[in-house]
Amino acid sequence: MEKAPFLTELAHAPDGSCAYWIKTSDGVRLRVGHFPSEEAKGTVLLFPGRTEYIEKYGKTAADLAAAGYTTLAVDWRGQGLADRLLEDPMPGHVHQFSDYQLDVEAVLAAAEELDLPRPYHLLAHSMGGCIGLRSLINGLPVNSAVFSGPMWGIHLTTPMRSAAWVLSWGGKQLGLGHLSVPGSRGESYVLAADFEDNLLTTDREMFDLMRSQLTANPDLELGGPSLRWLNEALQECRELASQDSPDIPCLTLLGTNERIVDVPRIESRMAKWPNGELVRVTDGEHEVLMDSPDTRDALTKRMVAHYDVHQDAQRLAASG
Repeated sequence: MEKAPFLTELAHAPDGSCAYWIKTSDGVRLRVGHFPSEEAKGTVLLFPGRTEYIEKYGKTAADLAAAGYTTLAVDWRGQGLADRLLEDPMPGHVHQFSDYQLDVEAVLAAAEELDLPRPYHLLAHSMGGCIGLRSLINGLPVNSAVFSGPMWGIHLTTPMRSAAWVLSWGGKQLGLGHLSVPGSRGESYVLAADFEDNLLTTDREMFDLMRSQLTANPDLELGGPSLRWLNEALQECRELASQDSPDIPCLTLLGTNERIVDVPRIESRMAKWPNGELVRVTDGEHEVLMDSPDTRDALTKRMVAHYDVHQDAQRLAASG
């Protein structure tokens, strides 16, 4: 693998963190971030959300490294420093949602090539939660999973949902799927929004950090989704809703002020997930892992305890 650019100074990541270029089976170039931990007892595969990039999770990876877990994160196709799929780089776009599973395959191959410690565990946020759920159903080789504000549905009013289906399907059928969803932003949300009543975090320091990362490297920016992305996402969420939850130990973190993903879909799935637990974060917004230091510390402890229990279970089974 070839070394890729990494914003070391802005990532607040563990010592020795770096990035690599990898290729998918259909020829798309992705970027993965390797966040090491000395004498690691396992590896967390980190699936970010739409618009995100590996440096954004530097602090999370540092917390996991301190607890003994290496992290491998990815810039999905069409975002971060991965290949953009349209001439205009700003709309979030994918040709079909199943293409993200090709990205997952490439991430697993990178983990093997880097000889990252097993067992693997999953940490998936928002759109990464949608990709991650499909990956688990497909047999992703992890001992356990943690989801943060997973996109198992998109938060839309009933009239908006109907309009989203009609517009996105019509745009795709007419060859206009590359166009941005009407009314969506042509720039990154954190650069356009005010901190007050933003949809992501209640912590000013983390909000400013996200802004500073994008200002330092505008190539990381991503605007609103394309019509095709929206239609593919709606279809994938609908199809996943009909699937049973996999028999993988699962912890899901959900802010009580979540306003981006579909909360009832999350509640419904977690109520029926075997060995699953839903943790509600009081006053939390969409990105609870990007919140106040106290919140991040408490949630990191919950995640690490979850990973540790299922890490030990595997070792006990192996020794028996």
